[in-house]
Amino acid sequence: MAVESLQISPANDPRGTPGKEQQAAGVGILLQIMMLVLSFVLGHVLRRHKFYYLPEASASLLIGLIVGALANISNTETNIRAWFNFHEEFFFLFLLPPIIFQSGFSLSPKPFFSNFGAIVTFAIFGTFIASMVTGILVYLGGLMFLMYRLPFVECLMFGALISATDPVTVLSIFQELGTDMNLYALVFGESVLNDAMAISLYRTMSLVRSHAPGGQNLFMVIVRFLETFVGSMSSGVGVGFISALLFKYAGLDIDNLQNLECCLFVLFPYFSYMLAEGLGLSGIVSILFTGIVMKRYTYSNLSENSQQFACAFFHLISSLAETFVFIYMGFDIAMEKHSWSHLGFIFFSILFIIVARAVNVFSCAYLVNLARPAHRQIPLKHQKALWYSGLRGAMAFALALQSIHELPEGHGQTIFTATTAIVVLTVLLIGGSTGTMLEALQVIGDGHDGTLGESFESNNGYVAPSYNEGSTSGNRLKMKLKEFHRSAASFTALDRNFLTPFFTSHNGEEEEEAEELIPSSRRGSFNGHG
Repeated sequence: MAVESLQISPANDPRGTPGKEQQAAGVGILLQIMMLVLSFVLGHVLRRHKFYYLPEASASLLIGLIVGALANISNTETNIRAWFNFHEEFFFLFLLPPIIFQSGFSLSPKPFFSNFGAIVTFAIFGTFIASMVTGILVYLGGLMFLMYRLPFVECLMFGALISATDPVTVLSIFQELGTDMNLYALVFGESVLNDAMAISLYRTMSLVRSHAPGGQNLFMVIVRFLETFVGSMSSGVGVGFISALLFKYAGLDIDNLQNLECCLFVLFPYFSYMLAEGLGLSGIVSILFTGIVMKRYTYSNLSENSQQFACAFFHLISSLAETFVFIYMGFDIAMEKHSWSHLGFIFFSILFIIVARAVNVFSCAYLVNLARPAHRQIPLKHQKALWYSGLRGAMAFALALQSIHELPEGHGQTIFTATTAIVVLTVLLIGGSTGTMLEALQVIGDGHDGTLGESFESNNGYVAPSYNEGSTSGNRLKMKLKEFHRSAASFTALDRNFLTPFFTSHNGEEEEEAEELIPSSRRGSFNGHG
């Protein structure tokens, strides 16, 4: 791995004098900028010509692969590698936060909260199932000598990091071709909350591994997980609410203070991230919930110009970060010495995550459909689309990069190589065939005329529960559904009657009307995550 292989002693430093070092730095940064420009231009050309077999993420990955391969065979390999390489801290501190924040910030509230129960089931319960199934299968595969053998806790760590989905390619194609708003909300919502779950699981397993094996029991593992997840979520929500109150009462929405207003708004997400990290929690989970809360409450307290700036700014930096991550992954694959000796580990890992994803999606869909009336069932074709859209991306790659330092030599490298191979295969193969898959499942333009910007209420999918019609199997289920309906209605009422008036300068009805006016292009913008 580059981080370790680049500990060059001053005497052998090929960069030599400070002048040469500065020149090498300039060439490295120039190369990165050129690849970013090429990725954006190529992505635009492909989208303009409706060529869905090579999505933007795949194009960025291929550009990184080609440039890395060229650098590998040239004489400048060490110089370029030295200035292109960065630690995983660069991912976690500079690249992932804007991607994750934009995921939360660009959530479209109505479809998200209408399907909230299903999204939470898939993202929390489903991710837990997927990571456990993957971890157990990898461990059993090692015991049966099918693949490289890892200790059980390390198998669970691998299961946790590889269960982080990143269907950015699928979502961009959903937007281009148009699909059912509920399917889009399920895939997007699951990927957003799934990242938070995966990183919490990974950290929990990492903590379990670092402590004495005899001193851990299942109860303590669950407590540690809840500590990380609930603590991070609470700090993120808290920072979001504080920002809403600040912008409501500080009176910053006047012309000559817009610059200050924008600066403060941009700083709050990073404040949330660093606060959680400083408390030993997960900054990624925290910044995600800060994004959701800031969009719901803080955003409406900004002046109109600042609202436009905030949307454009976070969209811009998340696009740059997402593209750069895929370029770097491609570059890294070409430049690094990977543990390709463990091809069996890679092959069986891919099989196991396909099985785990299927168990996750179909079991959770079954549970969700049990609790829903007939007209709101998740159709089988949507379940298949959900299963197919489980691409792996930036989060899995970053956690695998981190595992190299946390696990014994050889173990971390094997996990990193397998994760990289899985990310490349899913992005290139699944990403490239998404358009064909959507056509085969007949979910293109499902529910409306082909765009996600259609009014949510006009959708023919499983929306807007009406508990006065539709037969259910038995009175007990009817009672349960009514309870779910009441609890959802009571949260909506709480939000409309108390939270919205308290944290924003509008009342609940005005807020809902304003939400309808937000352009779909802004709500369903390019995002990463999760």
